[in-house]
Formats: sequence, structure tokens, C-alpha cells
Amino acid sequence: MKLVHKNYLLITVFTLVGFLIGYLLHPSQTNIFKEIRNQEGYTFINPLLECEYNFNPQSQKNTQNIKNEISTFINQSLEDKNIFAASIYFRDLNNGPSFGINEEELFSPASLLKVPLMIAYFKETEHSPGVLQQSILFDQPINQQEQNIKPEKELIIGEEYSIEELIKRMIIYSDNEAYELLINNIDIKNYEKIFTDLGIDISLAKNNPGGNIINIKDYASFFRILYNASYLNKEMSEQALDLLSQSTYKKGLVKPLPKDLLVAHKFGERNYLTSQDKQLHDCGIIYLLNKPYLLCIMSKGSDFDLLSKFIQNTSHIVYKHLI
Repeated sequence: MKLVHKNYLLITVFTLVGFLIGYLLHPSQTNIFKEIRNQEGYTFINPLLECEYNFNPQSQKNTQNIKNEISTFINQSLEDKNIFAASIYFRDLNNGPSFGINEEELFSPASLLKVPLMIAYFKETEHSPGVLQQSILFDQPINQQEQNIKPEKELIIGEEYSIEELIKRMIIYSDNEAYELLINNIDIKNYEKIFTDLGIDISLAKNNPGGNIINIKDYASFFRILYNASYLNKEMSEQALDLLSQSTYKKGLVKPLPKDLLVAHKFGERNYLTSQDKQLHDCGIIYLLNKPYLLCIMSKGSDFDLLSKFIQNTSHIVYKHLI
């Protein structure tokens, strides 16, 4: 029995060493674990239970092909001056392969920050039921000059709105006034805690809140924790992604996709009035049948139309490789 046990240990050690050598020789194949998920009939979430070793060469090859084509497209877009810079983050939510392109580049998140604010309120609701039913008076407008993409529905001055209704308008219509009411109503420590808990450094925001303060990989983690239901409970995570799936913005990720394909996403746009610099981002989960994936695209340029087309074309590249 001792000899058998010793042989087993040797086999295990050699196997692990083999995995390590393979990892070092093939650094692009960094995600080799299949994610085991809990199927409970939810529409938007799929909680992660565990991971198991499941190296899939075909899946890795397909992911690498996507990355290569997008890299070529980015380089061509830079050469054509359609963009100044771009970052991409992709993750296969079934099998785990992922990649990032320029993932350390910093961007101004703009309206993307509405997602962590929603998460902060939903987290508070878990501990204090009734928070969403509280009302806030909308007594004066804010400056909408910087919001290039206007909300389809606007708040009415003098009306009271429940926090739940304001969150819906903030996410579905990307309403800046709803955001201002909500951010001014919450304990800012509870909001900042969302970033701290995920290990996201937003210290740059203290001196320059409208500047480049976050990278794409960090931001993508908000969608991962919602999909995994690993931060909010299952009901709140499902509700958050449900709202994101109702976004009225259709000129980014969703434009090249079939109209009946479910997509939970949030866009953000920044228009600097003192220069011609603009930023446009779109990040979300595309619920392709049996192949859900996370795709985030952040871009900088001088023309919103060109930036939106860049995002559309990038989204199409990913989709055509996966169908």
C-alpha cells in the first residue's frame, strides 16, 4: 500500500509539473479550467460553484482567433484615425477562456459608474428592506450639457420618485439626473466600498472625477459578480441584470446582433467640452444560446459616430466566431 501511495504522489507531482510547463510554454492559454455552475432556472445569473481542469484546445484556439482579428482591426482603426485608443475584454462564461487587449489603459467610465451605484443600493437593500421604496424629491434640474446621448424619458421637476424607479431610469435610460439624485442620497462610503471590496483602485477619481480613472478589466468585474451572484444575493443579481437587459441604447454592442438575442449591458460616453476628445464604451453579457460571453469595449476618439461603429464592428467580430 505504501508503494502504491508513493507512486500516486509521484504521478500527481509529475502531472502538476506538466501543467506548469504547458502554462509557461503557452502563456496565451491562461484559462484552462471549466467553470461548474448551478443551474436553477434563472434568466440572467448562473452562479459559479467550482472549477475543474478541462483544457480545451479548440476553445482556446477560437479565443485566440478572436483576439487576433480584433487586434488587427484595432490597428487598422488607429491607422485610419477612427479611434485614438481602445481596450477590449472578453470572457467565455461557460469555459473560462478570456483575453484582454490594452487592458491596463485608463478611461473615463462616465455613465458606466451607474452600475456600481445600482449594486451599492441593492446591497443596502439586502440588509435594510424597504430602501427601494423610499422617495426622493426632484426639485431642480442638473446641467445636461455633457450628456450627448439623452434619456428617452426625463424626470419631471416637482415630482417625487422612489429609489427603485430612479434606479430603473438611471440604468434603462442612462438618466444623469436620476444618477445625481441617487448618488447624493447614499452614504458615499457604501458606494466606495463596492470598489474596495473588488480591489478596484479609484483614488484618481478624488482629484479628477471626470478623468481617466479605471481600466477595462477592473470594470468588467462588476458584470462578473452579477452573473456569478457572488456579491449580491441571487435575487438582487438577477434584478440588476434584468434592468441592464432593458437598456434603450442600441448603437453599440447590440447593433450587429440578432434583435431577439438577450444582452445585459451598459454604455458610457464622455464629451470633453474643452477639446475634441470623446470616449464611448459599452460593456455587457451577451446570452448567446449555450455560449454566453462577457464583452467590454472602451474607446477614445474625436467622433461619436466613428466610435460607435468601432464598437459595433468589434462586437460583430466576436459574435461571428461564436455562432
